[in-house]
Amino acid sequence: MSELADTPKPPFYAVIFTSMRRQADEQAYQETAARMLILAARQPGFLGVDSARSDGVGITVSYWESEDAIHAWKLQVEHSEAQRRGRESWYSQYSLRIARVERAYDFQAGT
Repeated sequence: MSELADTPKPPFYAVIFTSMRRQADEQAYQETAARMLILAARQPGFLGVDSARSDGVGITVSYWESEDAIHAWKLQVEHSEAQRRGRESWYSQYSLRIARVERAYDFQAGT
């Protein structure tokens, strides 16, 4: 990912997914992650995503207009299947946190 998510002015919601990966089929994981991004972008209320991974630890923050939008994404059929595969194959542990963003500040060099 080359750019940070361009979110609107608060308030909005952030879903923070922090994970530890197992040694597993990297290609299947990458394909599924790419597919989830495509599906999430089509989901009503999706605002963007920021993601980073290093040494097996990943942090993905997705941004949403409302808690209802987050709940609808959780129930999306392919996303539910990816969650199941993640628990069975890809993650040794993860945590999910949902937060309401009240303030946001941005900086970009050269502007």
